[in-house]
Amino acid sequence: MVASNLADLVREAAATAGEKTALVCGSTTLTWGELDQQVSRCAAGLVAGGHAAGSRIGILLPNSVEFVVAYFGILRAGLVAVPLNTGYTSIELGYQLSDSDVVLVVTDSDRAGVLRDAREATALVVDAADGGWQQLLDAGDGLEAPEPATGGEDLAVLLYTSGTSGRPRGAMLSHRALLANLDQLASIDPPVVAADDRVLLVLPLFHVYGLNAGLGMVAKTGATGVLAERFDPVETLALVREEQISGIVGAPPMYVAWSMLPDLGNSLSSVRVALSGAAPLPAAVLSAVLEASGHHIFEGYGLTETAPVLTTTLCSQVAKPGSVGRPVPGVELRVDSDADVAEDDDESADDPGEVVVRGANLFSGYWPDGAGGPDDDGWFRTGDIGYLDADGDLFLVDRTKDLIIVSGFNVYPREVEEALLAHPDVAEVAAIGVPHPYTGETVKALVVVRAGASASADELIDYAAGRIARFKCPTAVEFVDELPHSLAGKVARGRLRDSTPTLG
Repeated sequence: MVASNLADLVREAAATAGEKTALVCGSTTLTWGELDQQVSRCAAGLVAGGHAAGSRIGILLPNSVEFVVAYFGILRAGLVAVPLNTGYTSIELGYQLSDSDVVLVVTDSDRAGVLRDAREATALVVDAADGGWQQLLDAGDGLEAPEPATGGEDLAVLLYTSGTSGRPRGAMLSHRALLANLDQLASIDPPVVAADDRVLLVLPLFHVYGLNAGLGMVAKTGATGVLAERFDPVETLALVREEQISGIVGAPPMYVAWSMLPDLGNSLSSVRVALSGAAPLPAAVLSAVLEASGHHIFEGYGLTETAPVLTTTLCSQVAKPGSVGRPVPGVELRVDSDADVAEDDDESADDPGEVVVRGANLFSGYWPDGAGGPDDDGWFRTGDIGYLDADGDLFLVDRTKDLIIVSGFNVYPREVEEALLAHPDVAEVAAIGVPHPYTGETVKALVVVRAGASASADELIDYAAGRIARFKCPTAVEFVDELPHSLAGKVARGRLRDSTPTLG
């Protein structure tokens, strides 16, 4: 059977390995057969509720069995899943609910209040005391499991991209795009996820990385997913050890935190593949994990719009620090170089340019009319700046929207950040552009120092000047206790810029 609807993957896993454990969540365990039955009950209940094919159904839940059942149940019913960020305010949720015209939201009692504040919408509360979730499943009892009315090019998931400015836009991901990326990942050797893997699912399932590269690959291969509601360094590392996790789909903050804990090597002894994405992984952390555990962390790169994975160091001959690897099978990638982009960098023979991609995993444009999608030839401009080395490995420089223009010269924040991260006193840093009366913009660095460190602002500026051109160096350094991050692990530069005054 060739899957056309993403929920077909659950049915296939149930048919081939029905007694095998599909999900572990705390004390709850479901086999693939049991999961398939619950997905069918959920789908039948939604259809019985009168929701027409293509209607948008929101999911406002943490990582849980209920999230998984609701997600695949929505898709099996021929509806569109709209995963919602559990950390959003009522204002942020209200915009997305209205923009996508969501008709129903599956949530829990902890989030029902913020949902009511967001919009007068019908909310199905997942709570034992309330009984709404059980009522939905019960409504599907005795009804024949629906055959999906949608698949292929039909819209499966609407995911809102965060961006750094302006309102988020809903990326339209079809069944075709999501399934294509799973096929691309499944063709990598060694496998990203194998059938006998136990995979840690701690990245939020409302993010495309956790949703498809994590949960999707577990369903694709019939592996076992071990769900964690939130990332706690000590608790999740203990979970890796106790559940004998063999596959980790992670982000840099996870490895940064784990690298500081004792007994890291023993805790990771069962791990076969450790993956990192969503943000750059500091080379020092990669080395620390490798030294402690013997495990290399394989980095990757992708976008919400590409469902999501584009490249991985699993596809490289050698996993190079700082590189995000080569394109996964089935993805074409080129770098459109602009001579002006690299003219100020005499040290590199590789010209950076915008990363442009093509493949069956690309989205169908932004909601609702498909604007901003791939061009007529199937190419999509990512907005990311990078370069390919002689071996064809991709190195990212930064996002075009994050460019800092100093006296007409381009400065990429990541260059500044990497220069300062090499200083032994610096734990984390974010470089941002702030208005300047003479140069248009100047670079400001917000720095989190390691415990007991004594570096001064002047010392760090001088240190950076030894590694990057002077115009790229920060003219101001502010020491902060922490930096804001998105739940995907990225430093939220937009929030930093919004709170930073003009210099000069």
